Amino acid sequence: MRTKALILTAFVGALGIAGASAQVYSVNAVGYVNKSIPKGFSIVANPLNNGGNKVSDVFGAAPGALTVYSFGDAGFGINSYDADFEEWDDGDAVVAPGEGFFVLNSGDAAANITFVGEVPQGDLSNALPKGFSIRSSQVPQEGKLDSDLGFPTDEAVTVYQFGAAGYSISAYDTDFEEWDTDDGAGPVVGVAEGFWVLRESATNWTRSFSTSE
Repeated sequence: MRTKALILTAFVGALGIAGASAQVYSVNAVGYVNKSIPKGFSIVANPLNNGGNKVSDVFGAAPGALTVYSFGDAGFGINSYDADFEEWDDGDAVVAPGEGFFVLNSGDAAANITFVGEVPQGDLSNALPKGFSIRSSQVPQEGKLDSDLGFPTDEAVTVYQFGAAGYSISAYDTDFEEWDTDDGAGPVVGVAEGFWVLRESATNWTRSFSTSE
């Protein structure tokens, strides 16, 4: 099946991501993702379930000079890692699979982060609110956003991906039932990549997933 081919490819190969790079290993439900977070800003996502998905556990020990900006109804929440005290402003803050968040790497070089945990499986649901939100695939899988990853195109929706060259914007046209990308196939999203979503109404991004498919 297409899903199986994609997940196996993701788990045995190296994947390029706009503004960052990721390498993923393991064909089991438990694995790890190596991700390079470049200097400056990028939009990142936690690709694996790690217990309660606390930021202190997700990013591991000594992640470097990182600041996480999570976006919600009240705007941005800011959470920085203090290398001197070896702790986050709020180590209990949750960054779960399916969410996306900005990361500012204030260090002199890229930060190499290893995400460890379980691959989300079963009937998955990711809330997409009205207006702007930052989201990601709940599954550590690279692919076309709608055809491979099951992203809903029930209405006109705009996706903003952020990379070294700034934003790339993809809009879905419900009249022509296609994206305004050159090939009409829509944006391709990488493992551990977050992106902005703009919708006119709320919905859920659902998919049923199993590594055995």
